[in-house]
Amino acid sequence: MWKWFVYIIECEDGSYHTGMTWCPSDRWEQHIIGEGSVYTSKHKPKSVVYMEEFEDLECARNREKQIKGWTRIKKEKLISGEWGKNWE
Repeated sequence: MWKWFVYIIECEDGSYHTGMTWCPSDRWEQHIIGEGSVYTSKHKPKSVVYMEEFEDLECARNREKQIKGWTRIKKEKLISGEWGKNWE
């Protein structure tokens, strides 16, 4: 059974990209070479700043969608640990 990961990448311009994968190291390499997403190919990934692990694909998809809908401030609070994983 696969584990799924939801992650946040900080880009060189200071923006954030949220994504999901079953293999974080492979996905990071895809982002680095410009094949990870249209967004990171334009904004150049700097580092993975946050990651959560899930046993269930649907839970990971829901969490990715939730985080993508958040404001920058809320994402930064999640990254810094001020905002808990179970908060909405």
